[in-house]
Amino acid sequence: MFDIKSVVRPNILGLEPYRCARDDFKVGILLDANENTKGPALTSLTEEEELLDLNRYPDPHQIVLKQQIVDFRNLSVNANKTAASEPISPDNLCLGVGSDESIDMLMRCCCTPGKDKILTCPPTYGMYSICATVNDVDIAKVPLLFPGFQIDVESIISTIKGDSTIKLIYLTSPGNPTGQLIKVIDIIKILEVQWNGFVVVDEAYIDFTESESSASESMCTLVNQYPNLVVLQTLSKSFGLAGIRLGITYSSKELASYLNAMKYPYNISSLTANIATRATGTETGLGVMRKFVDHVTKQRQWVLENLQKLDGIGKSIGGFDSNFLLLEILDSEGKPSNHVAEKLYTKLATENQVVVRFRGKELNCTGCLRISIGSEEESATLVETFRKCLKEVRQ
Repeated sequence: MFDIKSVVRPNILGLEPYRCARDDFKVGILLDANENTKGPALTSLTEEEELLDLNRYPDPHQIVLKQQIVDFRNLSVNANKTAASEPISPDNLCLGVGSDESIDMLMRCCCTPGKDKILTCPPTYGMYSICATVNDVDIAKVPLLFPGFQIDVESIISTIKGDSTIKLIYLTSPGNPTGQLIKVIDIIKILEVQWNGFVVVDEAYIDFTESESSASESMCTLVNQYPNLVVLQTLSKSFGLAGIRLGITYSSKELASYLNAMKYPYNISSLTANIATRATGTETGLGVMRKFVDHVTKQRQWVLENLQKLDGIGKSIGGFDSNFLLLEILDSEGKPSNHVAEKLYTKLATENQVVVRFRGKELNCTGCLRISIGSEEESATLVETFRKCLKEVRQ
């Protein structure tokens, strides 16, 4: 049976969260937090900014925002056919400054520096390895199966059973740079292994999945059923709010309590919380998000079809569950080529101001460019610029 207390570091188990001024009183003549009662040092404020009381510290708990998030995600509980699950509540959430804060916090919570490890499945998001290096945590790697970019369930299970120092498994689903949704049933197989560690599923792109109900693909509603499951999401992608830096960690209530004790008390600013609350509200944001996601998925198909008409564009080796494509760039002999892909990437950016991402050095991504889906006008420019540049770089 999974034992959270054998995974979380002893110093975190005994951590008393910082008690801030707003934990005690929120109304009245507030002279308890050393705030500047004169107000913000700005010549003017909008009406909405006035209402935010920017001279005061923000709400450290963000219950209203958390409730809106779980209301949206709980719509998928009945749609998820893998298992019935208790609906999630604000007690299952910890909010962070983007998903990167959550990635780092989980390592600090569970991994003893110089002793413990995480497991990743390359090609994958680069911040896992950066956070591991910063925290002096080693990395075990089990590559994704190729082609298809699904996880190698048997190898992952064999690896974690053979190494008790592995405390976290980081999986990106849909993957970055793969754009491929990992099969939920495969992740559940790992969750059901007798192993004391957390499976962390990073769902930054989950709302772009090609299903009738994109929310139903998320595993966040299963955290009450699987205490060793952690799910990360962000408002950066489908909600179009990369600039406000808000990430969401879903976990068991027990783990969430440890993470909330660890986080800095005012890590979510009043400005961030205000915009995030509007974006996740039924009347103010969710409909807009779904409309934009629908546009991106349709535009993704248009970009793919038109780029693949060009000589020098190979296969889309990734999936179609994200807001980007992973395409092979071919040399004059029709083979994927890092040399040609890098030349094209550089020419596009420096001479034409069309910036994509070279991913050819990632495992099993030889000759690949990762192309984000832009507006209709940007997509048309992208295709025409590719047409112009490809012939020259393949000579």
